[in-house]
Amino acid sequence: MIDTGDLRKGITLEIDGTLYQLLDYQHLKLGRGSAQVRMKLRDVRAGHIIERSVQAGAKFTTARVERQPSQYLYREGDLHYFMNTDTYEQIPLNTDRLGDAVNYLRENATCQILIYGDEAIGVEMAPSVELTVAETDPWVRGDTAQGGTKPAHMETGLLVQVPLHITTGDVLKIDTRSGEYISKA
Repeated sequence: MIDTGDLRKGITLEIDGTLYQLLDYQHLKLGRGSAQVRMKLRDVRAGHIIERSVQAGAKFTTARVERQPSQYLYREGDLHYFMNTDTYEQIPLNTDRLGDAVNYLRENATCQILIYGDEAIGVEMAPSVELTVAETDPWVRGDTAQGGTKPAHMETGLLVQVPLHITTGDVLKIDTRSGEYISKA
């Protein structure tokens, strides 16, 4: 059991028999009465996102999720195939179960497959990944007096705001939690 004071992003909770991954939460104390906790949850199996408010101090059952080291192999239609690096077993996951992780997956990338019972329920990415810039506008010296940004399309299709000096073909470090540019790799 976990209570609202111990919540953190990314944990998997079992609420009313359904598995949810906590995407975001916020403690609210408005005027009189007890504090509320507003949670943004993603249904692990169905893929949809819900918002739920509960009283501060409410308790939840944490799902026992196992993590297996894996390597991303390829995409075929709506399925993404991963290989368990210990057993060499291939695990297919559909795009809905991957959520935002699909924006950071490239062939041969390593990640953790989340297993609940005998079922693969999702992927846990590293805090940052290195992606190549597929397309961005050229920069002309004198475009701005201050530091500026421009949009860049990464090799996975992700759109990221990057500094003006970045060019097509550069390898960048991207934060997987926020989708923001960190640095040049």
